[in-house]
Amino acid sequence: MAHGGDLIAEVLARHGATHLFTLCGGHISPILTGAQAKGIRVIDVRDEANAVFAADAVARMTGTIGVAAVTAGPGVTNMATPIKNAQMAQSPLIVFGGSTATLLKGRGALQDIDQLSIMKSMTKWAVMVKTVPALGPTVERACQIAMEGVPGPVFVEVPVDLLYPEEVVRSWYEKETGMGKAKGIGAKALELYVKGHLYKQFRAPTFPDVHLPTKLPHLRNDTSALDRAAAALKGAKKPVIVVGSQTMVNVKDPARLARAIGMLGAPVFLAGTARGLLGRTHELQLRHNRGAALKEADVVIVCGFPFDFRLGYGRGINKQATLIAANLSAHELKKNRRPDIALEMHAGEFLIALADRISSAGDSWRGWIEQLRGKEQARDHEIAAKAQPQGELIDPLHLFLRVEEAMADDAVLVVDGGDFVATASYIVRPRAPLSWLDPGVFGTLGVGGGFALGASLVRPGREVWLIWGDGSSAYTLAEFDSFVRHGVAPIAIIGNDASWAQIAREQVEILGTTLGCDLRRTDYHKVAEGYGGVGLVLTDPNRVDATLAEAKAIAKGGRPVCINVHLRKTDFRKGSISI
Repeated sequence: MAHGGDLIAEVLARHGATHLFTLCGGHISPILTGAQAKGIRVIDVRDEANAVFAADAVARMTGTIGVAAVTAGPGVTNMATPIKNAQMAQSPLIVFGGSTATLLKGRGALQDIDQLSIMKSMTKWAVMVKTVPALGPTVERACQIAMEGVPGPVFVEVPVDLLYPEEVVRSWYEKETGMGKAKGIGAKALELYVKGHLYKQFRAPTFPDVHLPTKLPHLRNDTSALDRAAAALKGAKKPVIVVGSQTMVNVKDPARLARAIGMLGAPVFLAGTARGLLGRTHELQLRHNRGAALKEADVVIVCGFPFDFRLGYGRGINKQATLIAANLSAHELKKNRRPDIALEMHAGEFLIALADRISSAGDSWRGWIEQLRGKEQARDHEIAAKAQPQGELIDPLHLFLRVEEAMADDAVLVVDGGDFVATASYIVRPRAPLSWLDPGVFGTLGVGGGFALGASLVRPGREVWLIWGDGSSAYTLAEFDSFVRHGVAPIAIIGNDASWAQIAREQVEILGTTLGCDLRRTDYHKVAEGYGGVGLVLTDPNRVDATLAEAKAIAKGGRPVCINVHLRKTDFRKGSISI
């Protein structure tokens, strides 16, 4: 028996959706069965937030829409944070929220709240579908809006009586209103009203009213700015390129983009989802001392990266430098600092077009690159020298130096935490394009379980390493149950220092207390075991390599594994909090 869920699934499949993430609820069941019937794999999780995080991971790693569906009321409110995280990370998502039947809206039905008001500020479009004929067109437009322009999440509210077959819905209404047994004028009027409502719901052609985003300027319309950017780069003596997450949006061939950056020949800093674009090592890629390089550069190209706190609100860039920026967002392009040359376009396409206009400056930048690489190597040596392989418990620097050597060449990295994850970022190198997942600019804790689930599903057979702080791990450790049920096997490393360390560092320094920051050295590995995974505990520095090897073997055998690493205290990142 066909139903509204089939109409939704047909559009999603046509737009390339491969997975639908959910936590079941009576309001949305037909969406799940419709998706499965169309070959879209339905993945149920243990918390609605993780359904959206997993969909976000799929969107980032595949360049297609990520899809989640949650039930009404608490199901929708539970996903507010991951939707906002996706909006700030510019991930194209379609999120379906169930709701009460159209006739019962505002009458006190179970889980009936004003969901659109909650979602409007966090999405590109939030809409309620009112008739069955409008389901297909609404989802079609939702997919377009999520992907076009600056990508982002779209929320589609679907009342339950639009999803089930007409015969089922009619029986519900008959039961609630006594249709067919009407006595008296009032009862007969109600019966006529309900019959008219049913006709409109299932037969009247009603299409959503929405204005699509303005089309972005095509490259050929912006040749003047491109020519000026090329001329500025050609004349540079100390250029620096910064590549942000937005550069990877909808990129189907990252190798082409990597070749373009190589052709330009300027030193490059990669951030966010762009990490890994140039592989594990590349002569132009730099990871340390970005702030110092930007202060000294004479031409700075910022691609798909806003002038926010990470770039000192634009003030972290040499004031005398020629500043060139490419961004899909006109707002981000000029927020905090106005570039000398601004291009409202896809940053990846900008880099490719720029490479078409110039070839590498070759030897003219060699001294500058060698200067930056010298500082890069000095910082790497400094970090390695701080590592203490021996002693009580595990030194985090030593751990990550060994993880860096243990990871497979095609590994995917998911990071979720504060101090422990930030330490990892100094040492662990993403292996390939679209193989690094972090929360993004919102800095959300709790992305780990969902991100690892999504990454494992779209990169089957590859190692997925989940780096968790002990605080952040507790948000989504229950998703080990989802890993087991859906046959994926990430390797989770929990840095257990019994503290919200990133907060504690500054709080103790300024306020003299660890109030609210203290945890326990909890047996997180046993929690993972309880959900069906494998738990390992690491307290002996001499067992680091052996434990990592054991975890790799377990994951290769198809079981998710959690390593509970008991860390010794370190002052490596003292003074590094961002607020």
